[in-house]
Amino acid sequence: MPDKFRVGRRRFFLRWSLFLLLFWIAVMLIFKAFENRLVYPGTRASDGWIEPTDPATQDVWLKSSDGTKIHAWYLPCDGATGAIHFSHGNGGNLSHRDGAIHRLRDTFRRSVLIYDYPGYGHSEGRPSEAGVYAAGDAAWSWLKGKYAEDHIILFGESLGGGVAVELATRHDCAGLLLFSTFESLPKAAKAMMPWLPCETLMSNRFDNAAKLPGIHRPVFIAHGDADEVIPFGHSQRLFELANEPKRFRKRPGGTHNMPYDPEICAEARKFIEWEAGAGGVTSR
Repeated sequence: MPDKFRVGRRRFFLRWSLFLLLFWIAVMLIFKAFENRLVYPGTRASDGWIEPTDPATQDVWLKSSDGTKIHAWYLPCDGATGAIHFSHGNGGNLSHRDGAIHRLRDTFRRSVLIYDYPGYGHSEGRPSEAGVYAAGDAAWSWLKGKYAEDHIILFGESLGGGVAVELATRHDCAGLLLFSTFESLPKAAKAMMPWLPCETLMSNRFDNAAKLPGIHRPVFIAHGDADEVIPFGHSQRLFELANEPKRFRKRPGGTHNMPYDPEICAEARKFIEWEAGAGGVTSR
């Protein structure tokens, strides 16, 4: 009887182990198949669109290197000699950032260009890491036709931080601003799904940690210490990897989608202007 009991228990254990293994593999395959939908849950204009509140806002149509038609909004600032290139997060579309572009324009006293990724808003195509970078490059080229490169600030929030970092490796910007972004997308996903091998499974990388050491422009990083999506430690690590001049700003109690704090934006503006004008070095 004891032998039969042990054999039965062993079979039960092996069956459930096999079931759990197959279930885990199935979950990984499903995650892989739907990765792009999870990474880019953007909203097309037909599903949700808000008209700009300022009549000065201009529609801009861009074409990325792969021929995809990209839509952008340009909010000019009278008398401005510089601009902000705004790469937004992975949700919604640019029309949901109307308040944000006004806050940035009024605080930085610069014109703002915000663009949508492929498949977002009125932009054509489907999103991918390469496609998002190409859209960012198209927006940069358009702004470069109006302002000198070293008068354009690259600003990225969340996923957009990955685009801004990538562009900063190839363009001579005035500075790089990163709000609530991550070391890499797989590490951010791992924090939410620790039971999945995100580092090896994911195709979308946005490896900011690997790219930041090669950027030699002023870097300003801000992150909420109550961020429920991307752990606060990600931005701390990015700050450690960034070259001087740099500054880190904690947003006490700040969650992931918390509106931009005017005080932090003003601090970022003063930091960028100081570095551009006086060439000083500022750190934490």
